[in-house]
Amino acid sequence: MHKITVNGASIAYDEAGTGSPVVLLHAGIADRRMWRGQVSALAARHRVIVPDLRGYGDSELPPAAFTHHDDVAGLLDALDLPRAALVGCSFGGAVAIDTALAHPDRVSALALFDTAVSGNEWSDEANDLWDDLVGEVDPDDFVAGAAGEVRFWVVGPGRQPEDVDPELVAFAQEMDQRALAAELALGAVEVGELTPPATGRLGELKIPVLVTAGAADVPDISRLADRIAAEVPNATRLPDVPDAAHLLPLERPEPVNAALLDFLS
Repeated sequence: MHKITVNGASIAYDEAGTGSPVVLLHAGIADRRMWRGQVSALAARHRVIVPDLRGYGDSELPPAAFTHHDDVAGLLDALDLPRAALVGCSFGGAVAIDTALAHPDRVSALALFDTAVSGNEWSDEANDLWDDLVGEVDPDDFVAGAAGEVRFWVVGPGRQPEDVDPELVAFAQEMDQRALAAELALGAVEVGELTPPATGRLGELKIPVLVTAGAADVPDISRLADRIAAEVPNATRLPDVPDAAHLLPLERPEPVNAALLDFLS
């Protein structure tokens, strides 16, 4: 693990390999460890940088106002990188998109897995699925909260917990407990948002964009991937990956690595 100061905060990151730079941005229910299946595969051809977003994992959270997308650009500054390809999953994908819109000269390509998009509102179907699968959870109970989020996102609405690798479930719950604590702390800090948000601006992305999702994820996620592919001029929409849900790079590293190596080449 390395640490570097970015916009006044100490950001933790891992780094491996040499070549064209690639930054991996983790999901909001995880931290940089979710990319453990990608680092060595990508490092054979690329300089791979894997940060914890501010407040998550081993990165600190000073009380000053900030934006995640400006932190990504600040990380590139701190590492003396003019441009990089950004790879994001879930919330990390939303941060990657926002960075490309706010700092278009700093991002050479986007690869998005089960991505969120800033400004998007979840459908009634997604909200009903949450009520059916999880229900109300005490926000102060990180163990119960993580179990509920992992059931919803990592197992997914079309699978049962016993259908999923128990080591994956346990690892996801451990990461998510830390992420929930991070989100609670972030609630006390002014976290800026991209204005206007990305939902109405996808057509501004002029760089190559790769997008896909896990077939077992919440249906809203696959629809978002379809929308990105329809609105981004230079987008490639890969078929959803079977038997995988929201943490697709962690659950199915082989097809993700193959897609990334082909796309980034």
